[in-house]
Amino acid sequence: MRISVLYTGGTIGMVETPQGLAPGADLQGWLTDLLAGTDLAGQVAVTTMEPLVDSSNVTPLLWQRIVDQIRRDDESDGFVVLHGTDTMAYTSAALSYALTDLDRPVVVTGSQLPLGTPNSDADANVMGALEAASSGRLHSVAVFFDHELLDGARVTKASSYDLRAFTSPNVPLLARQSPTWQWLRTPQSGQGWGEPGSSRPAPYRRCDVPVFSMVPGMGTDRLTSMLRPLPQAVLLRAFGVGNVPTEEPGLITVLERTIAAGVPVVVASQCYQADVDPNRYAAGRELAEVGAVGARDMTVEAAYAKICFLISQGLRGGELARWIGVNIAGELTS
Repeated sequence: MRISVLYTGGTIGMVETPQGLAPGADLQGWLTDLLAGTDLAGQVAVTTMEPLVDSSNVTPLLWQRIVDQIRRDDESDGFVVLHGTDTMAYTSAALSYALTDLDRPVVVTGSQLPLGTPNSDADANVMGALEAASSGRLHSVAVFFDHELLDGARVTKASSYDLRAFTSPNVPLLARQSPTWQWLRTPQSGQGWGEPGSSRPAPYRRCDVPVFSMVPGMGTDRLTSMLRPLPQAVLLRAFGVGNVPTEEPGLITVLERTIAAGVPVVVASQCYQADVDPNRYAAGRELAEVGAVGARDMTVEAAYAKICFLISQGLRGGELARWIGVNIAGELTS
């Protein structure tokens, strides 16, 4: 058994400096001590991806660097990606879309407190991620945090300080470590990308996809200015199951013109738990009638990463909108 740990940055490996927390911990030495006397001792290799990145600076280009590193490694039986928590849910979703053909587990984790600090969650999170990756029970992308294993394309960050930082609001856990492993269900798979036997997905590239929330009283002029120049796609966080203020003069017209110009508008919800269907209420039906598509029960992170993935595959306009409703990596409830 060989597990490869990819260290991308984040709180887990940070140390105090005069300028605040910055990468600098001896990750290899710490991991060697952590695994001493366990079945995984000597079975784990660490690759530090340079430069290390604070997760608030992550872009789709880092997603692709991780994908490339994993695909180059034919010897490892599984992977653990150490990542900052702020954008971990975006990265885990992005990896889920890009690695649907991989037959080995990828477990993403990190910590709320740096390793070596009092009450740090680093030891428990990394040990749990390694156990999940070496269990033989997992063959997809997942997130391990605070003794819970969650689908990689289903998670969202719920807290900036609680050790239980992540949750999957619309699906149950995959497994719980408490302290022995309880495997609760198998991951929901998707159809993957492309046709069976087709080439691997094209690499991620940076995309122009604004994400904005409707708020009471948002005017048409403000919405218009947010859409100039035209982006490649829009992720609109609407109310409830996909409702917008239809009595605001001209607002729907702005979105209609945007869609007519070839810019897909994907409608997600501001609710923690939701299954978006703009047709359910009159306040959302007009959105559907002008061509906006609902994100169903995807998290905002999964929806955003999916849009970037589809743009990177060369999809635009109506074809991209159609793929929003296709379950690629278990991001949607079948």
